[in-house]
Amino acid sequence: MTFPAIIFGIVLSTIYGTAFHFWKGGSLGRLFLYILISWLGFWIGHIVGSALGWTFAAAGPIDAGMATLGSFAFLFVGEWLSRVEISKK
Repeated sequence: MTFPAIIFGIVLSTIYGTAFHFWKGGSLGRLFLYILISWLGFWIGHIVGSALGWTFAAAGPIDAGMATLGSFAFLFVGEWLSRVEISKK
């Protein structure tokens, strides 16, 4: 993995997290949460795709297709899990 490929992956996953934040809305803290979740899902998706040999939409050494699916899956699940409501009695 080259340094430019790592930077490209970080930029691409940051765009996914930011776009998800603009779609769902929320505070500045939510933006950072979505970006962090997107980074995690992107790189896990890339690693899993590479390990299983599933390659589509590759961008150089990055398996961008699986990485994108991983990022979206982590974003949707992470957003769902972060909807915690504390009720005071």
